[in-house]
Amino acid sequence: MQDRHFDNRRYFDELVTTSNKYFYPYIEQFITVHEGFKVLEIGCGEGGILLPFARKGADVVGVDFDSKKINAATEIFREEGVKGLFIAQDIFKLKEMEHEFDLIVCHDVIEHISDKDGFISKCELLLKPSGMMFMSFPAWQMPFGGHQQMCKSRFLSHLPWFHLLPAFLYRGILKLAKEDQFRIDDLMDIKHCKCPIEKFERVVKTKHFTILDRQLFFINPHYEAKFRLKPRKLWKPIGWIPYFRDFFTTSCFYILKLTD
Repeated sequence: MQDRHFDNRRYFDELVTTSNKYFYPYIEQFITVHEGFKVLEIGCGEGGILLPFARKGADVVGVDFDSKKINAATEIFREEGVKGLFIAQDIFKLKEMEHEFDLIVCHDVIEHISDKDGFISKCELLLKPSGMMFMSFPAWQMPFGGHQQMCKSRFLSHLPWFHLLPAFLYRGILKLAKEDQFRIDDLMDIKHCKCPIEKFERVVKTKHFTILDRQLFFINPHYEAKFRLKPRKLWKPIGWIPYFRDFFTTSCFYILKLTD
C-alpha cells in the first residue's frame, strides 16, 4: 500500500494531469466539449478527471458510492473555483438523469463491477441519443490487473501476475502475508469481477453501442503522473492476438457511441 492511497489531493492532482494530457485530448478527437456540454463520470473519486471538462465550460456531474471521496471532490472543486455536482450514490440506484448526458467517462471502474451487462445498459439510459462514452480499464491478465499494489505487504504489492493463481491459493497467500481481511475481501472481489478485453467487447456488442476506437497501452498513460513512466502503446501485432494481448495491456481506452 502506497502513501498516495491516503492523500485525496494527490490523487486529484494526478488525475487532473492525466486527464489534461491524455484523457481529454483523446476524447476530443471524437466529440467537442463546449459550454453547456453535459459530462457524467461514474466512479469519479475526488473528481480530478472532470476538472479539465469543467474548465472548458461543461456541466460536470460525478457519482461515486464513497461519500468521503464525494465530500473531498466537492471541497476541492470549491477551492479550484469551478462548478461541479457530486453525488454519493450507487450508479445502479441512480433513478434520475436519464438521457441527460452528452458524454460518460468511466476510468478504472468496470473491473470492479460484477454485473457488466447491467452497467452498460445503465449507461445507455443515462446518455442522450447522440451520446458517447469513454471507458478505460486495465486488462485482467496484465501484471497488476488484480490491483495487488493495494497490498500492505511490500513484497506482494510488487509481485506481478500472482492474482492469476486459483482463488484458494491467492486467498491463502494473502492470509499468509497477514493482509487485513477487508483488503483480502476487496482483492478477491476484483478477482471475481475481472475484466479481460474479450469479455468487455462481448458485452458491448450485445448493447446499443458501436466501438468507434480502441487504444491498447503497454505502459498506462496514468503511470506518467503516478510513476514518471512515459506512456507506450501496445505493439499492434500483439494487440491483434486475443487473450495473449491481455497479458501486456496495462490500460485499454475505448470510445463507444450509441447507435439506433
